[in-house]
Amino acid sequence: MGQAYPEKPIKLIVPYPTGGSVDAMARLVAQSLSSRLGQTIIENRPGGGASIGARSVALATPDGYTLLFGSAGSLCVIATLYSNLGYDPLTAFTPVATVSVLPPVFVVGPSVPATSIAEFVAYAKANPGKLNYGSALGAPPHLSGALFKVKAGIDVVYIPYKGAAQSVTDLLGGQTHFTIDSLTSLYPLIKDGRVKALAVASTTRWPELPDVPTLIESGYPDFTLDAWTGVVAPAGTPPDIVNKLNAAINEGLRSPELQTSLINMSALPKIGSPEDFAAFLAAEMPKWAAIVKLSGAKIDGG
Repeated sequence: MGQAYPEKPIKLIVPYPTGGSVDAMARLVAQSLSSRLGQTIIENRPGGGASIGARSVALATPDGYTLLFGSAGSLCVIATLYSNLGYDPLTAFTPVATVSVLPPVFVVGPSVPATSIAEFVAYAKANPGKLNYGSALGAPPHLSGALFKVKAGIDVVYIPYKGAAQSVTDLLGGQTHFTIDSLTSLYPLIKDGRVKALAVASTTRWPELPDVPTLIESGYPDFTLDAWTGVVAPAGTPPDIVNKLNAAINEGLRSPELQTSLINMSALPKIGSPEDFAAFLAAEMPKWAAIVKLSGAKIDGG
């Protein structure tokens, strides 16, 4: 079976709507896989804080023809946020390959008169309950905002969205006021002056934004939340198929074209074996569980 694979199109499920940064990267990977293994089709299945799309892959036949383009939100966060997923996110997937790491950035919309984290916190404290932020339920921006609310001691309101694209539109329109999201979707808006970058949530400053401090420098010493993406298959997928997919994804990530495309999206390619990704996920799961707990974020139902 593994030798003939693939004999038909591969479906790469994206558990978010079209237009967001995860979707954009998934399309790059699908295009790269199509040129190496045969047709790879993107299917967007948003909703439920990424649990709908993730569940569809978890319950799919483990034959290599249904894959999930995963991220911290869909592979780690929902394991803690939801109690009734219909599958066990810790055992439902076989790691295939990491794809990228993405440093998050704290930005404010045009209506917020703050040029630093200190100014933002002061403004939020002077206007309790009046500032809000939006993202998909359980996505890293949701938790990052909830965590910052706790650490800064401010009263801000979370608004759930189906995905990043609409939440960014509303940030630009003034319906929401700030977000902590990946540079992938926000860097062009920062460059154009449509949002203001106050800090990056990584250990070092981002080279393309040398004047923007880290949250560590801004007085939050343990606030680092690198986002990431990777591909997983249903548990039980044959190792030879997993290895074939891993080799094809890594070959793409080594190509100048895909590297340039990812870097242009403010993402860094991350190449590794299925075992590397498995070890990485094992370390990320408890980290995000602790962030969920500390943030106090909750989702009713599941």
